Amino acid sequence: MVEFRLAPGDVSAIRFGVSPGHELAHAVRVLAQPQYHPLQWGWLRRARRSVPGRAFELLRLLVGPDGYMPDFLTSTPGWDLGPADELERLRRAELEPLRVDLRKRVERTSGAERRTLQAMADDPAGTRAAVADAWQQFWDAALGPYWSQLERILRADIATRSRRMTMHGVGKMVETLHDAVSWAPDAVRVRLRLHAEVLDCAGSGLVLSPSVMGPRCAVVTEPPAQPTLYYPALGVSERWADDGADTSRALANLLGAGRGGVLLALRGPLSTSEVAAAGGLAVSTASHHLSVLRAARLVDSRREGPRVVHVRTPLGEALVGG
Repeated sequence: MVEFRLAPGDVSAIRFGVSPGHELAHAVRVLAQPQYHPLQWGWLRRARRSVPGRAFELLRLLVGPDGYMPDFLTSTPGWDLGPADELERLRRAELEPLRVDLRKRVERTSGAERRTLQAMADDPAGTRAAVADAWQQFWDAALGPYWSQLERILRADIATRSRRMTMHGVGKMVETLHDAVSWAPDAVRVRLRLHAEVLDCAGSGLVLSPSVMGPRCAVVTEPPAQPTLYYPALGVSERWADDGADTSRALANLLGAGRGGVLLALRGPLSTSEVAAAGGLAVSTASHHLSVLRAARLVDSRREGPRVVHVRTPLGEALVGG
């Protein structure tokens, strides 16, 4: 059991984020052991032929088949964290923590793998460059083409959890994350197979991050990393990687091409003129579509400084993510 202790009554101590690096690391494990990941078989059928072999083998060696994976492969999940941000952080990762992470993998291996990992630990600068290149090659081939679908599912999950927390409180929301997660007074508890720890998050808080590729809960607890709990996202089915054009066509059939396009365009807060530009619409047409979507509770509008912006509601996120 890992217990994340929070400051009493501090709802702001819990926040959400997405992690492209976490998705990539678990995608490597899916490719290495597909028999254990039936919900990823649709993605596997599409992606496996384009996977670069040498990049995959390097990443497979780093992440291992299960359990611990090096912290330097992922950064703290964030709402606006994208693949380019993750890759840039990896290219600038500090060398000594990277060496420490590699030595942890050395301790968990034997034979030729152990010798290779030890050589990588002995040359952290060269390893960092090689891993970053492999990360980019693997991402571009295996995950980049599916990131829009992945991101929709992750953001729809966060919208649902946030709405649940607003309506029912932190404890009720936490209890629905996963069977292995429970709520104690001012603490989040996670049952794990190999790790037990009590961590005081007062002052730093806890980041919750949904995952499409990760089949179970995982935690990050070791400083200086931000305390993080990864959990399986809602709405992941074997068809999650279907072409994003299918979503666009389905929404167009349901809502009309104009309104479906506006709903898809709202990946983040946009003003009416920004929505119009994204969809190639007149401002008056975009305003009309937004009014209809707002009346259907698929879109919400709020003031941010001098401008009014529009965002998808949890229902709108679920419709797009589904």
